[in-house]
Amino acid sequence: MNNYTEKGLLPAGLADMLPPEAAAEARASEALMKVFNANGYQSVQPPLIEFEEHLLEGAGEALSSKMFRVMDPASHRMMGIRTDMTPQVARIATTRLKQEERPLRLSYCGQVLRVYGSQLRPERQFTQAGVELIGHEGIAADAELILLAAEALSSLGIQHYSVDLTLPTLMPTLCEELGIDEDTSKAAREALDHKDAAVLDEFGEELSPILKRLLKAAGPASNALAQLAKLDLPTKANAQLQELRKLVETLQLSAPDLVLTIDPGEYRGFEYQTGISFTFFARNVRGELGRGGRYQLMDGETATGFTLFLDSLLRAVPAPAKEKRLYLPAGTSREEGFALRQQGWITIAGLQDGKSLNVTEDAHRMECTHILKDGEIIELN
Repeated sequence: MNNYTEKGLLPAGLADMLPPEAAAEARASEALMKVFNANGYQSVQPPLIEFEEHLLEGAGEALSSKMFRVMDPASHRMMGIRTDMTPQVARIATTRLKQEERPLRLSYCGQVLRVYGSQLRPERQFTQAGVELIGHEGIAADAELILLAAEALSSLGIQHYSVDLTLPTLMPTLCEELGIDEDTSKAAREALDHKDAAVLDEFGEELSPILKRLLKAAGPASNALAQLAKLDLPTKANAQLQELRKLVETLQLSAPDLVLTIDPGEYRGFEYQTGISFTFFARNVRGELGRGGRYQLMDGETATGFTLFLDSLLRAVPAPAKEKRLYLPAGTSREEGFALRQQGWITIAGLQDGKSLNVTEDAHRMECTHILKDGEIIELN
């Protein structure tokens, strides 16, 4: 291995982002934040690293095993590099912005780092962008967030995406109301989440038929709701299904073209959620575009939020048109170059006098699409 190869080697799950991908992510981040801000979500920017215990409070506890930890040489306390920005925004809401009027709408964008990736997301460092709606509980908040995420995806030109709705609290609630012991409840929940139909027969005459109906319900929203309507559930579990039905009706009324699916038994990745949760997927794109749902802050306040993953979004964004790059021969005045950039051109300045080189060849070499010649912009073949 030569020295250059060694310098270019990075740990698994980490990568240099090169042109034009880096510029594409920057544009996507800017577009998302513009949509969030236009909908009243104010930007916050927490630090990349902070005290470990703060990152592990509330929703952050579920990501403890994925956190990089370091010792702070100043305070001699353990610090953690954020694995997710949601717990940080939750901390800001319950401390610095505790006295602000509710509902509080916050947005963010930044990079996170994890000890290991997953099969669908092997990347360990990636950019998140998202929002949190804090201090309002109910379907109106869930609907606002899903519609906002859809608006954000559409602003990037992403098409053919769907929203998968789930109820991670349904199974625990159902088992509690039926008097199912904790071990059996956990086993049933995992079997349903893994879509293990054969195992679902092993939970008795009372629970097994419900589990199989929940499994059968997974799919397009209209069919799922029809299947779920056949269930005779205890009071609290049934109330959750009615909330889900109301959310679907609200979304269909506001965005009839939005593709909705339901998976009532899924809970992996939603362990800290306290209500309806959702995931965005795009056709032929690896990994989820984003996910969100309802949860509680460490002081018990209700919040709903979502996070979009920029690496997945870029795989779903249509290929951009080739940038128009204008070659400015050496000697072009600063004022003329500035005026052209104000018109939207990307300018590349020649550094050698035209007498000593072929400026057209130099423009091609610099991957320019146009050249400024005698004050006129000429397209290159």
